[in-house]
Amino acid sequence: MDELTQLAGEIRAFMIDTVSKTGGHLAPSLGAVDLILALHYCLNAPRDKIVFDVGHQAYAHKIITGRKEKFHTLRQKSGISGFPNADESDYDMFTVGHGSTSISTALGLCCARDIRSSGEKIVAVIGDGSLGGGMAFEGLNHAGQLKKDIAIILNDNEFSISPSVGAFSRYLNRVITNPVYNRIRSDVERLIRRVPRLGFRLTGAAKRLEEGLKNLLVPGMIFEEMGIRYFGPVDGHNIKAMVEVINNVLPLKEPRMIHVITKKGKGFKLAESSPAKYHGIVPFDTEDGTSLARSGDSFTRGFGDKLVELASGDNRITAITAAMTEGTGLDRFEKMFPGRFFNVGMAEGHAVGFAAGLAKKGLIPVVAVYSTFMQRAYDQIIHDVALQNLHVVFCLDRSGVVGEDGATHHGVFDISYLRHIPNIVLMAPKDIPELELMLEYAVGYKGPIAIRYPRGGLLVKGDGINPAQGIEYAKAEVMRTGNDLIIFAVGDMTLPSMDAARTLDREDISVGVVNLRFVKPLDSDTILRSVKRSGRALVVEDNALMAGAGSAILELLSDNNITADVRRLGVPDYFITHDKRQSLLEGMGLSAEGIAEKIRRWVR
Repeated sequence: MDELTQLAGEIRAFMIDTVSKTGGHLAPSLGAVDLILALHYCLNAPRDKIVFDVGHQAYAHKIITGRKEKFHTLRQKSGISGFPNADESDYDMFTVGHGSTSISTALGLCCARDIRSSGEKIVAVIGDGSLGGGMAFEGLNHAGQLKKDIAIILNDNEFSISPSVGAFSRYLNRVITNPVYNRIRSDVERLIRRVPRLGFRLTGAAKRLEEGLKNLLVPGMIFEEMGIRYFGPVDGHNIKAMVEVINNVLPLKEPRMIHVITKKGKGFKLAESSPAKYHGIVPFDTEDGTSLARSGDSFTRGFGDKLVELASGDNRITAITAAMTEGTGLDRFEKMFPGRFFNVGMAEGHAVGFAAGLAKKGLIPVVAVYSTFMQRAYDQIIHDVALQNLHVVFCLDRSGVVGEDGATHHGVFDISYLRHIPNIVLMAPKDIPELELMLEYAVGYKGPIAIRYPRGGLLVKGDGINPAQGIEYAKAEVMRTGNDLIIFAVGDMTLPSMDAARTLDREDISVGVVNLRFVKPLDSDTILRSVKRSGRALVVEDNALMAGAGSAILELLSDNNITADVRRLGVPDYFITHDKRQSLLEGMGLSAEGIAEKIRRWVR
């Protein structure tokens, strides 16, 4: 026990040094070091199960469970994941990167444990905004009903408790988590029930008295009313205090929550003062925090600046995000139009339903969410927006392959889960100026409309590319014509396709390129005319091949009884691991050279 505080300091120093070189989720993991050490001190992992929520707080867990020597490979090719990964270690129960899931999955483990009589302890660690997600409340509701032996750690780094309340709560917690207290509580209740006639009445009175006192003194009565015992708040950086509480609470056989207060970025002053900046960070200088990554224009910045410009001239425009203000480029919008900006927390389903309400009253809601997280709002997109044919603008940042965050974060399914929904229009820009034009078009459109765009900036320079022209409904952009083959490119796959076509020119292979712009509805006339001209077409997209843009074009040709040699380049039917974005795309042939090589082998 005496060495744990020293170990926590060593882990933080090791973590800062490593993440400064690899990039990663630094601030949340720094804040959870002491908590993770306390949990592993009290539990017998991996027999006992720790189920993390989101997983960006789990670096210390990785370091002390056999992955210290590999930690320098964090988020690198063939290295360890930035999130818990079930394929990586027996200590990681689930591969997880999305929020609000831990209570539900841990409760399922509890029921399976009881059915199989295996007896292990199961702890869900949730925090950093995840408790605001609907799935977390659904899990809490079910846990309170089932009364299973589940422990929930609420890692709270978003607000603080005033000193007086905190001090008394720590004192009260020492009493109510003590095994003697809990045994006496049960004994008294059992004795009172044995008193004829008055037993049940006295029991109820005692229970009401206990609840009344806790309601006055403990900020967790809502959980108690749901059937979940509440303990805390506990200082999340006092390992000894946490060990005492955890050891006293673990023997209980009912749902219980330990509320732990931590500081995001703990132990690194730069991260403590700017936790949002150091939440997910690129490589940086540990002395002054200067980024070591190349900077430049990005789709996210282009989106944010254009939306501010449009909102300045139209007070109907509102912006909605789900706990990703800076990540989606809406920080300027928030400052300039605070009354029209809504951060709903980690609740994408609510974000879309909320947007439907705004649209119904004549506003123009722009919902900016990462592609991978928009999956969580699938039913709301269909039921609350598309079915009502409401004018909601969906801006899907981080579409396609995102890079080091890996399988849980790649946005490679959005074309597949959006294009079959009636009433929806889906666009993809080839570059940042085209994104700005598409956003302007989407704001003026009447109905549900989505724009997907990638993380960061362009993969290649648009040398020799004409400036983006105005957007016309369901109209593609013919970049160049060719006699041997036509490429239909989706979004930022357009410029690598152009590079491939220019390379093949020097080899006497004539390749045309069409920037689809609209994945739904397709520009049927342009596509059919182009296919008829060459008889061969290659569809290039950074989306899953199943139900992607290539599938849509094959369906179009089939519906028009046109037979042609059509092939597809896209994301195969497996979950893509973590690596640099460019490296992953090259591995799938989604680069200028990969596109050119596929065509060479095909036409010769």
